[in-house]
Amino acid sequence: MKQVFFVLGCLILFVSSCKQPKSKLDIPSPAKVSYGNDTLTLSREEKYDKILGALVGSAIGDAMGASTEMWHRKDIQLKYAYINGLTAAVREQSPEGTWDHNLNAGATTDDTRWKFLMVEYLKTHKKRLNAQSFAKFISDYYELLAKDLARKEISTNPDVLDTKIEKIDWIKEWARVALAYQKGDTAYQKAQNRFYGGEMSCAGQLYTPMFGLVAENPEDAYNIAYEHALFDIGYAKDISALVSAMTQMAMQTRNMDSIINTATFVDPLGYQDSRLVGRISNATANASVKSVLAIKAKVVIDSLIEKDSILYKMPKGFQGTQKDWVRQEMVYQMLEKDEKAIAFHTGEIWQILITGLQFGEGDFEKTMQFIVNYGRDNDTVAAIAGMILGAKDGYSNLPEDLKEEVVKVSREQMGIDLEVMAKELVN
Repeated sequence: MKQVFFVLGCLILFVSSCKQPKSKLDIPSPAKVSYGNDTLTLSREEKYDKILGALVGSAIGDAMGASTEMWHRKDIQLKYAYINGLTAAVREQSPEGTWDHNLNAGATTDDTRWKFLMVEYLKTHKKRLNAQSFAKFISDYYELLAKDLARKEISTNPDVLDTKIEKIDWIKEWARVALAYQKGDTAYQKAQNRFYGGEMSCAGQLYTPMFGLVAENPEDAYNIAYEHALFDIGYAKDISALVSAMTQMAMQTRNMDSIINTATFVDPLGYQDSRLVGRISNATANASVKSVLAIKAKVVIDSLIEKDSILYKMPKGFQGTQKDWVRQEMVYQMLEKDEKAIAFHTGEIWQILITGLQFGEGDFEKTMQFIVNYGRDNDTVAAIAGMILGAKDGYSNLPEDLKEEVVKVSREQMGIDLEVMAKELVN
């Protein structure tokens, strides 16, 4: 019997040794590392110059596109040939556009009004930058405007009523979602999916770049912006967060590849792991960059220009060569193939933005001109690009004539003092 137990014991030890090898081999997975610097290290003067550059750069882009917002590029060429500066905002007033008819060159639209509103939010909610605070901030602003309708002055002056109603018309879509967010998930979901007809609009991109001016690093900028993208659906939230991260990266470096590559390396929520489709924002960005590089590498022969002389007719005011224009026209044709039904679709805005940044190669004026002369929702795209490039270059390096005129018109006609806004953000 003892022999039987001895044999069984040996067998158990043998089996156990087979199941549990003495050495365990584990090949390590790559460690996650941060993109860019963890902390923004700028002097007070450098920070002010970059923040002012971002605000003014954004306003320049908005102003350059204000006169032709939502136009087709061929219509722009018919009236303006090629826009290479500020043009008078000859247009009817509208809630999302200019708040008066036919304003001076340098006038801006809702893209700059959102920056003004965001400075107030950032200033008053330093320690409470979260979705709940932002929703209440928007609904409080709407409530303030609504209460203003009870003023006695309105009963005797219809023009005052028109002004107040226009401001309410601008914010009411946003207020509907903000109010619903504070009520709960069911109400919020209904309101969010009704926002601007349920389209995947570029809502967040109007204001999220502002978080990039105050965040410490690109991932921090992404996360703050993502939480505040209350009005976005689907991958629009990812894009709204990315333009914030790109703005923050532009606060750190003047290297355009590093700024554009933010769309590849900053992905804290793991969009790239999505089954079947991966990360749409990154795929779009990569495709846009490759298309621009391929078109710029093309050898343009004279016979092509002669064969399609009407198609490739260089507009007056374009500052490059005929072959430069042919390449730019080719890029425009590439963008047109992916046009969405509505010009302010977030995917279209993002594609034009990345294409413009890549095509412009970091040159502020070249990038602004490329975006504005393409048309569509050109003031919004140019405002986002202008903020990124303005943060990269700083106010001191922006074109003198453009920045001085926009600062002046913003302060004297629009009632928006960009220099005061920059100081408030630095403080």
